[in-house]
Amino acid sequence: MLFTPFEIKETVDMFMRYKLDIRAITLGVSLLDCICSTGEATRKKIKEKLLHVAQKLVKTGCEIETEYGIPIINKRISVTPISILASSCDEDDISPYAQTLDETARQLGIDFIGGFSALVHKGFTKGDEKLINSIPKALSVTEKVCSSVNVASTKSGINMDAVRIMGKIIKETAQATSDKDGIGCAKLVVFCNAPEDNPFMAGAFHGAGEAESALNVGVSGPGVIKAALENYASQTFDELADTIKKTAFKITRMGQLVGMEAAKRIGVPFGILDLSLAPTPAVGDSVARILEEMGLEAAGTHGTTAALAMLTDMVKKGGIMASTHVGGFSGAFIPISEDEGMAASVKNGNITLDKLEALTSVCSVGLDMIPIPGDTSAQTISAIIADEMAIGMVNNKTTAVRVIPVPGKKAGDWAQFGGLLGGSPIMAVNSAKSDVFINRGGRIPAPIHSFRN
Repeated sequence: MLFTPFEIKETVDMFMRYKLDIRAITLGVSLLDCICSTGEATRKKIKEKLLHVAQKLVKTGCEIETEYGIPIINKRISVTPISILASSCDEDDISPYAQTLDETARQLGIDFIGGFSALVHKGFTKGDEKLINSIPKALSVTEKVCSSVNVASTKSGINMDAVRIMGKIIKETAQATSDKDGIGCAKLVVFCNAPEDNPFMAGAFHGAGEAESALNVGVSGPGVIKAALENYASQTFDELADTIKKTAFKITRMGQLVGMEAAKRIGVPFGILDLSLAPTPAVGDSVARILEEMGLEAAGTHGTTAALAMLTDMVKKGGIMASTHVGGFSGAFIPISEDEGMAASVKNGNITLDKLEALTSVCSVGLDMIPIPGDTSAQTISAIIADEMAIGMVNNKTTAVRVIPVPGKKAGDWAQFGGLLGGSPIMAVNSAKSDVFINRGGRIPAPIHSFRN
């Protein structure tokens, strides 16, 4: 295939000027064959298996970066939800599993490992209860381990007992990492309709329906989309949509190439490509700036939901034609601290928590990387979770909550987490209480349209 000088320059600009990259290659690994009658024996087998299966992951990623000139920002692992493994042992505190995962991640040289997870949308097993109660300690004594809990689904409804408990767990996790602005909560996600093949942290885990192992890829590219729209200032939405779709196709083809090649070299099947636009704190790598390029004075003003809906849909339409296996979240992320444009809109008062909730009805995930006042009650956090779970349940989509009650800080103060996690002003929450509502417990039933058999 011959390439024109324009196409070569366009590709170089994507990488050098507009921050296109592979955000993550994530190796999913099943740990079901590691289950033993004692926690110690199980953890030993976990470490042995991961060191064997993932030994080529970092090396392969670095080789592909060098050969193709494509930045791969993170090399990660996701594993079978640890709550499943913990059900067979007689230990109540299962934070040692997280420590084993952390030690293994360090030895392999990877950036994050996900799967300290539980799936409780319909109820709790003994392993689920052990894992959830161990989350605050687990995330305070590790650096690379990420945790997630699925508390709702379109088919089963919302487990409000789990929602209530997770508000308390988030508060405890923040307090356990108070010396770092509650950073433990940045590694903890509460889900509705959690995907089993997601390559992005903190919510990645290797689901029970997955293969023995698989390589999943998450691409980025907000800067590329924004640059493509800069020449369409006076064009119609039809033309904007077409431009986004074509650009998403190009970005996704690059991700497909890297994913297939990495899987081949590691010796595992290629899993899925996640089409999501994942921003970073770097200037020029922001989803909010794309929305503003469409004609909004600031992300969060009236029209933002419509703009984000079109962006998410066009990214999916362009990307799905470029990859044979699409999964994960796929669309556009709108985290606060990880997107400099979103953080700026919060600082300027253009984005509130209520507006963010509205935006989550059309974006990829949900309320993501949002610092809130440290004195926010556990019940209020649970109520925030409940609202977001309802959006996911009713709309048959994945939604999530990753909020960080920053100890000792109030609305308007700044929270800093570093690296890709970035920083943001702390957002105000509604002061009216939801305690009676949250303390009812039980389950909110699934919506009528869930009965599709």
